[in-house]
Amino acid sequence: MKLLSIVVPCYNSQEYMRRCIDSLLPGGEEVEILIINDGSKDDTASIADEYGKKYPALVKVIHQENKGHGGALNTGIQNASGMYLKVVDSDDWVDYTAYIAILEKLRELLDMEIPVDMLISNYVYEKADARQKTVIQYRNILPENRIFTWDEMGTFRKGKYIIMHSIIYKTDVLRASGLKLPEHTFYVDNLFAYIPLTCVKTMYYMNVNFYRYFIGRENQSVNEKVMISRIDQQIKVNKLMFDLVDLNIISNKNMQRYMFHYLEIITIISSVLLIRSGTRENLLKKRKLWDYIKKKDYRLYFRLRNGLMGTMANLPGRTGRLVTVTAYKLAQKVVGFN
Repeated sequence: MKLLSIVVPCYNSQEYMRRCIDSLLPGGEEVEILIINDGSKDDTASIADEYGKKYPALVKVIHQENKGHGGALNTGIQNASGMYLKVVDSDDWVDYTAYIAILEKLRELLDMEIPVDMLISNYVYEKADARQKTVIQYRNILPENRIFTWDEMGTFRKGKYIIMHSIIYKTDVLRASGLKLPEHTFYVDNLFAYIPLTCVKTMYYMNVNFYRYFIGRENQSVNEKVMISRIDQQIKVNKLMFDLVDLNIISNKNMQRYMFHYLEIITIISSVLLIRSGTRENLLKKRKLWDYIKKKDYRLYFRLRNGLMGTMANLPGRTGRLVTVTAYKLAQKVVGFN
């Protein structure tokens, strides 16, 4: 059995997938690189096969009909043979020094009596036009270099949360969560980083800048204009987060608090994007989203709607929407997200 499976979903990735895969090869034969060619129409398939033939003990290639990001991740999770699992998108890459340190730590963790369900590390916004890189780290929130539980987790400030790029799951924990991502749907990384948390009991945080998250392609799914054009998929994922996890039955208060925090952020992102679009149709969708939450779980709706972020996202009238958008733009500059 491999130590770590790395799932690389690829769709029309010929221009940048080599940088991604090359950054993963130094892991050696205790790593399994699963390249999922999701029905690409360019040279992605042949590039993937090239790596599969050159590194047969390290790279496994799976070709499938197009199923979207979620479908590609489902295939990777199903076929993974590693004790732990990491997702690296084909336009991103990893830092060599941090990579080697993480593999060494994963080896150590396997020998410990207490299993670690999730390893967390930092990620870096590699924004195309930015001179300075923005590092997202979790020191002063998570205990460093030791196993900890939800009870030892600190408080996350508004706008900060643990995303897919920060996470390495224990594979059997991920599968035990029953995670099945919707096909032909963008933004499923939020489900990946949220749904399995209910099965996570132990964690380990390494303060290393492992994942390099490239931001700046015009057609990138997290480009604001693209997100607005795909707002129905964002709303779909947002609703699934409410549908698939009942926060009211989570007994651990810290886990519940963190998952509420994550849910709040995603709901506010949906709301702000709907406002940013500037159309009456999307303003109606925003109202319908909040009505959906209200009908689904009134207690949860009340907490969301009356919190600071919920209040800011629902300021009345054109002036209120202007204030909301101004606050959003300020956050873009401070954090550096797209």
